[in-house]
Amino acid sequence: MPRIKQWVEKLEVSSEPGLTNTQLMLTNHDLRPGEIIELAGGPREMPLATSFLFEPERRQWKWFNFIAFWIADSLNINTWMISSSMIVDGLSWWQSWICVWVGYFIAAAFVCMTGRIGAVYHISFPVVCRSTFGIWGSFWPVFNRAAMAVIWYGVQSYIGGQCITLMIRAIWPSYNNLPNSIPTGSGTTTRDFVSFFLFWLLSLPALWFPVHKIRHLFTVKAIYSPIAAIAFFAWSIARAKGIGPIVHQPNTVHGSALAWAFVKAIMSCLGNFATLIVNDPDFSRFARKPKDALWSQLLTIPIGFGITSFIGIIASSSSAVIFGGEMVWNPLDLLGKFLEGATSAERFGIFIISTGFALAQLGTNISANSVSAGTDMTALIPRYLTIRRGSYICALVGLAMCPWNLVSSSNSFTTYLSAYSIFLSSIAGPMLCDYYIVRKGYLRVKDLYTVQRGSAYRHVYGFSWQAYASYISGILVNIVGFAGAVGRDVPIGAQYIYNVNYFSGVVVSAIMYYILTRLYPIPATSATWNEVDTDDDSLSVAYGQEVEPCEGPDLAKQDSLSFSAQADQKGPKAGSSAVV
Repeated sequence: MPRIKQWVEKLEVSSEPGLTNTQLMLTNHDLRPGEIIELAGGPREMPLATSFLFEPERRQWKWFNFIAFWIADSLNINTWMISSSMIVDGLSWWQSWICVWVGYFIAAAFVCMTGRIGAVYHISFPVVCRSTFGIWGSFWPVFNRAAMAVIWYGVQSYIGGQCITLMIRAIWPSYNNLPNSIPTGSGTTTRDFVSFFLFWLLSLPALWFPVHKIRHLFTVKAIYSPIAAIAFFAWSIARAKGIGPIVHQPNTVHGSALAWAFVKAIMSCLGNFATLIVNDPDFSRFARKPKDALWSQLLTIPIGFGITSFIGIIASSSSAVIFGGEMVWNPLDLLGKFLEGATSAERFGIFIISTGFALAQLGTNISANSVSAGTDMTALIPRYLTIRRGSYICALVGLAMCPWNLVSSSNSFTTYLSAYSIFLSSIAGPMLCDYYIVRKGYLRVKDLYTVQRGSAYRHVYGFSWQAYASYISGILVNIVGFAGAVGRDVPIGAQYIYNVNYFSGVVVSAIMYYILTRLYPIPATSATWNEVDTDDDSLSVAYGQEVEPCEGPDLAKQDSLSFSAQADQKGPKAGSSAVV
């Protein structure tokens, strides 16, 4: 037993002295917005607290880093195929393209709204959740997000393995005929498993770097992958001697069916962003200033995803001419067909383009999955996990879950994963309402790391019943329509509601949260817009300091319990008040 205890202690994340066991369940270096204040003689001594300095050296993301991030993220297989699915549903190419611009602009607005919380207070999604769902109540939304990130990591890695297959086939065509030693019916082959494992293995080094430094990968991807995609676009048009029949194909649905096709297309764009909307604070927290995470994201997302979708539409349209009427929507399948009978020069071109797609998959997997899973796991077990450790656990589970079994039944799997946006929208609704309407931008950062009596986010034993009631209402409004999406007979009204599932989830859960917090007020809210400026390097947060219950609307008194004296000067602005 003593030996086991020693091993367990070695696994613990290094932490500052003086924290209780409860505090060790709420914070570590990757979760908090600051570092221990170091003076010439060592850490500043405080009688009942350890003080933390908001560290500007981790805020290295500038506006062009966010532009590179989203350009890189837009170039992935899912983006390519979403607009294609709109055409299959009956829209013309230009109608589907309009839906792409509208859908991703709305998604960008949501991203900027959640991202501002991280950019202003330098806290990640799991910590933001604490202000809405309560200190302990945040665990369930965080677990939901972590589980989805792990599943998607495995699936996206398997798709990345298909890129590796094309790269190797371009060099050694015989790789396509690699003998299969895996039993038939397993969902994969020896060739596909080897490619998947190579992609998974080559991804591991990228998980080592801290989030504030991984921005360089997105810069490289934002340069290389668009060049590869444009080359593929030009090559497809050249081989077809034109842009193909899709641009001359009218919409095949009319009237109300056309209107609902528009709605479903826009919702598919939002569904593609459901996970990225809630976890944008994981990246925006590293912005130099809030403006760096605003316009760069609001404009780059619709532009980047719109251009990628256009390339996908035209390349797929060209395939109908090249292959005698057969429309190929998946760019990897199209490249595979280009390999048949290709010359050495063409194989080299396919290798370059496939490398661009592989790099695109890698960047997307890190931004949308590994970093999110790592951050979420850190919040669940901060005493033993960091973002780096959580990312590697995500990778291990993604390998062990055998993602080819999920991809092999892609229709039902895609339906269930897309429907999962109703759960994420019901998390986003209360979060946005809490920050922008109920609290009006006012957060007490220190209280996000304590459950002591009197803490603003302790609620009822660490759970906010108002947030959970709102969360459940946002799910219930869509659950009947979800049953219809998986083949059940449901009323037509429920189907219509489900067609706008992300909006209905966000709106219903947000309205319910607003009503409940008006009827049953929560502490630490402001009467006027009041984001506390935490950019001052001298702003510190006291851990372990006793928090006294708040009695009355004296916000200055509340702030003195949550912030240091210097932070208190930058607390609520004159004329503001709080509901306690």
